[in-house]
Amino acid sequence: AQVHFFPVCHSLVSLATLLTPWATMDVTQLDASHHASLTAAFTTTTSMIVVSELGDKTFFIAALLAMRQDKRAVFVGAAGALVAMTILSAAMGLVLPTLLPKECTHWAAVILFVYFGGKLLLEAVKMFQEGEGDGPSSELNDVEAELKEGASKKTSFYAVMVQAFTLTFVAEWGDRSQISTVALAAAKDPLGVVLGGSFGHCCCTSLAVLGGGALASSISERSVVAAGGVLFLIFALHGLIVGPNE
Repeated sequence: AQVHFFPVCHSLVSLATLLTPWATMDVTQLDASHHASLTAAFTTTTSMIVVSELGDKTFFIAALLAMRQDKRAVFVGAAGALVAMTILSAAMGLVLPTLLPKECTHWAAVILFVYFGGKLLLEAVKMFQEGEGDGPSSELNDVEAELKEGASKKTSFYAVMVQAFTLTFVAEWGDRSQISTVALAAAKDPLGVVLGGSFGHCCCTSLAVLGGGALASSISERSVVAAGGVLFLIFALHGLIVGPNE
């Protein structure tokens, strides 16, 4: 038994030496693939959020509240609501692939992007034809009316934060950016969607809080709508090209 023991050990060591680089290469390739997927989800979600939220109702809520109340409280409340909504939407998207095949969730996301992109472009074309939308969205007036009552009152940090959180969360529920986040989380890396969505929302909320009403009133509604439509169609085209097995 001792005669054959050392040759066997030597063979096992040699085999392990040969297999180690292959195993390392597979892990490295897996990490690289996951990193690429995470990055793609992050960049896609960030760009979608920025284009969708600039000039949106939640943007105006943060901008107008920041003109009257503590900017820090407004930012914490509004950004907190949007991050919470992003996490909730991504969780919903994460559950979908367990209920439906990946192919179904992928093509459902593509269809949603085509729908939103086409709808926004049609709205932009109609605005250009009728000479409307050169200024801020009509939602600015709606938000101003909602916040008009008690505009002169200065309240505590906590009260302002809760108000910003509540108004923003309710306004974001059912919005196209929320639905798109659900679709992206179902089709792409959910962690990348959460990080990208949270980053995009925080950027938009920062602009709204710092820029205030001046920035809100200078945004061209039809330009934002047209840019959003083009971006959604680009996402749809990308989904058609790469397919569900990217």
